[in-house]
Amino acid sequence: METIYTEKHKLRDAKTELCGGELVEPFERPSRAEYVLDRVRETGLGPVSDPDDFGMGPILAIHDAEFVEFLKTAPARWKVAGFNGEAIPTTWVGRRMSHIRPNHVEGQLGYYALAGETSLTEGTWEAAYASAQVALTGAARIRSGAGAVFSLCRPPGHHATADMYGGYCFFNNAAISAQHFLDHGAKRVAILDIDFHHGNGTQDIFYDRSDVLFISLHGDPLETFPYHLGHAEETGSGAGTGFNLNFPMPPDTPFDVWQAALHKGLARIAEYKPDVLIISLGVDTFETDPISFFKLKSDDFLTMGADVASAGLPTHFIMEGGYDVDEIGVNAVNVLQGFERANAS
Repeated sequence: METIYTEKHKLRDAKTELCGGELVEPFERPSRAEYVLDRVRETGLGPVSDPDDFGMGPILAIHDAEFVEFLKTAPARWKVAGFNGEAIPTTWVGRRMSHIRPNHVEGQLGYYALAGETSLTEGTWEAAYASAQVALTGAARIRSGAGAVFSLCRPPGHHATADMYGGYCFFNNAAISAQHFLDHGAKRVAILDIDFHHGNGTQDIFYDRSDVLFISLHGDPLETFPYHLGHAEETGSGAGTGFNLNFPMPPDTPFDVWQAALHKGLARIAEYKPDVLIISLGVDTFETDPISFFKLKSDDFLTMGADVASAGLPTHFIMEGGYDVDEIGVNAVNVLQGFERANAS
C-alpha cells in the first residue's frame, strides 16, 4: 500500500494547548506523524510518496472562502494586535447572541472556533493546506486504479466544518477527498470514521446530502469531546435523512462491543453500495490513549483492518487522531496491514 506524506506537516508545531485549565504541550504534535512514518518504513508497507498540488479549488469546494482567509492571516494579525503567545479564542458566539462576524482578530477567533484547545500558530495554514493535498493525492491514486492508499495527513481534519476549526483540525481532509471523488465521476461515497472522537465536522458538512454516507463510531458525546454532536438520533436532514449513522459508546468500551458496531456500520455501507470508501483513521481508541476512554489493544487494530477489507471497496485511509505517540505507529499500521493481509488471503 502506498503512503502519501509530506514534511510540511512540521510547520504546524504549536507549543500550547488549553487542557484542564492549564496550558500544556499539545497532544497533537509533529512526532505523531513521524512515529507512523517510521512504522510504515519499518514494516515495508509500501512506497512513500510526496503529494501533488491540486491548488485551492478542492479546498474551497468544501470550505468557506472567508474562513480559509482567516486561517491564513490570523496568526500574523494576532501579533499585529499586540498579543503575545499563540492565538487561542477567548470569546464565542453563544446562544441568543449576534452571529455577525467581528472585524477584530480576537472576535474572529471565537467566531470561527468550535473549541478552545487549539491554538493558531505561524505555519498552521501551510501545514493544513499540505495535509489537504496529501488527502487529494491519495484520492487521485484511488481514481487511477489503486485498491487502497494511506494518506498520512497531519494536521487531522474530521472536526473541521465548512467554516469552523477546532479539535486540532483546520481543513476537513476526508470531506475534501469525498467531494473530489464526486467531482470526478463517483455517484456515492461512504466515509467511515473510526476515530475515538465523533467526526462532527464531517457530519455537519454532509448532513443534508445523500451522495455521502457518513458513519461514525465514537465515545458518547454526553461524556467526551466534541460533546455537541454525535448522538444516535442524528440521522441526517432533508435529502440526507438516513445517510448519517452514529454509534456512540460509553467509557471502557472493549473491542468486542466496538467491533459489533463496526459490523453494523459495514452492513449499512454494503447496502448503500458506494463507489469508494474513505476511512477516517484515528487510533485513539487504544487503551492507553491519554485523551480517550476505550479499551482496544494493538492486536485489535489488525482485526479492524481485516473487517474493513471485507467491504470489498476501493479504500482511502486518511489519518486522524491517536495520541499515545509511543504506540500510534504500531496501531495505525496494524490497521493497514490487517486490511492488506485480508485482501491477500
